[in-house]
Amino acid sequence: MFKPQLISSLKGYNGKTFVSDLIAGLIVGIVALPLAIAFAIASGVNPASGLFTAIIAGFCISAFGGSTVQIGGPTGAFAVIVYGVVSQFGLSGLATATLMAGILLILLGAFKMGGLVKFIPYTIVTGFTAGIAVTIAAGQIGDFFGLSPDFSTPMQILGEEYSKMPGDFLPKIIVYIKSASTINVYSFVMAAVCLAFIFIWSKFIKKIPGSFVVLILATVASILLDKFAGLKTDTIGFFADGREHFVIPNTLPAPQLPDFSLGTIRMLFPTAISIAVLAAVESLLSAVVADGMTGSKHDSNTELIGQGIANIASPLFGGIPATGAIARTATNIKNGGRTPIAGIIHALTLLLILLFAGKYASYIPMAALAAVLINVAWNMAGFPAIRALLHGQKSDITVFAVTFLITVFVDLTVAIEVGLGLAAFFFIKKMIDLSEVQNQREALTSGIHTDMPDEKLDLPQGAMVYEIEGPLFFGTVRKFEVAVEKAGVDYKVLILRMRSTIYLDAGGIRALEQAKAACDRKGITIVISGIHTQPYMLLEKTGMADKLGRENIHDHISGALERARKLLNA
Repeated sequence: MFKPQLISSLKGYNGKTFVSDLIAGLIVGIVALPLAIAFAIASGVNPASGLFTAIIAGFCISAFGGSTVQIGGPTGAFAVIVYGVVSQFGLSGLATATLMAGILLILLGAFKMGGLVKFIPYTIVTGFTAGIAVTIAAGQIGDFFGLSPDFSTPMQILGEEYSKMPGDFLPKIIVYIKSASTINVYSFVMAAVCLAFIFIWSKFIKKIPGSFVVLILATVASILLDKFAGLKTDTIGFFADGREHFVIPNTLPAPQLPDFSLGTIRMLFPTAISIAVLAAVESLLSAVVADGMTGSKHDSNTELIGQGIANIASPLFGGIPATGAIARTATNIKNGGRTPIAGIIHALTLLLILLFAGKYASYIPMAALAAVLINVAWNMAGFPAIRALLHGQKSDITVFAVTFLITVFVDLTVAIEVGLGLAAFFFIKKMIDLSEVQNQREALTSGIHTDMPDEKLDLPQGAMVYEIEGPLFFGTVRKFEVAVEKAGVDYKVLILRMRSTIYLDAGGIRALEQAKAACDRKGITIVISGIHTQPYMLLEKTGMADKLGRENIHDHISGALERARKLLNA
């Protein structure tokens, strides 16, 4: 049954909750403003499309979604896909593909397919996220250095002719190299100062986003330096290669249906699948992160339906694809947002800015926007996650590296397909290898033994035992979520029995990290018992053994129970 979280959240809603939602919504609206404009330009569409998307899709995702705190809108993940679609099929083709993707998302939710997204391995998600971050950063090189590529005559690159900036990574880099002599030192200095300002600002001030502040300061500086010193740089008002003046309208456009001919549908259907899959993955990942921060639980199928409605509505009003945005969702939570009302207020805030201040956005320097997007790409890349993966298994590193490289140099959809194939291959191989080890009853690592079955446990008050059955890999991490959910306030020690867990991968390590973070917030200590060789070696390699505390890893349930008693007595 389709029941948006907004309906449930309104039960018992009071003035105190509204004030929290109001403050959070206003702050997130301000945070979303520069990002909406920047992502639109990075996607090859006009800045207004980003604002239209944040308003329409942001409202729909909060009103109809399955998460209490999800904030939706345009994201960097879509920039690569959208740029390619616009280059090949134009804005009308993008609108058709987005609307089709919205229908697919609703069907996924209606047929309760939300849980399947959890089967995408963590290594693949990390790989394509890092790949998208690199692609976004690469797309800003031109504006960051103020380059002016000359396409008055088609440019020959890798055997092909280009009459405008190519969408693919490698040809784009070659264009930048060929245009290196056109660097605008003033633009470069402005971009560098803006980027440094954003990094330094975030170290000291958390409540007010540095990206918003830097756009205001850079715009004022650009106007003054142009007027009194004659220094010029590209602005949003001349975003179309400087040939066309553009002013963001102060109203939403009238809804308009895109082209739905049979030929267009057939041609754009693969693109619609890519948009739908990416929207589903990113929105549900964002919802899972939000659950961990708030202790709530989202409805994945309702969330997909809400995302589908948003992606149907957005192109009707000139918008682009939208999904849940992890950074904006986290900002919402940290500033007190607890119900979908905060997300609705965020959309209304952007609408008011559009109505009363949209025309001033045309003066924002492109160099400043480039700095904002490079900062987004840096945060999006996930360097801590990559470092942890590189200390893991070779199979996880391979899946990550292949997914990353194909995302950058080929295509995101192909990257996910190849990554899934590789992950499945390595998992099957590992299961065969481990089965052989178990059948031969080979010795395990010194000091680490399996639990003896059928013990009668003397469980102390305040401790809970949860046993993981089978391998803990990308398809079974939900078991850890269940374990943490069961570990309520009445428990102070959660014993995870891993005597039946003969295999652990990067997704399992990630699940352990999330479980530990959730338990830390509740004052719960995780103790592990009966760990096998492969999981233990991976805990060692990734540093997870030290994070859990070696004193909390035991070879037998009796040692784990004794450790639980000491913790409870302390």
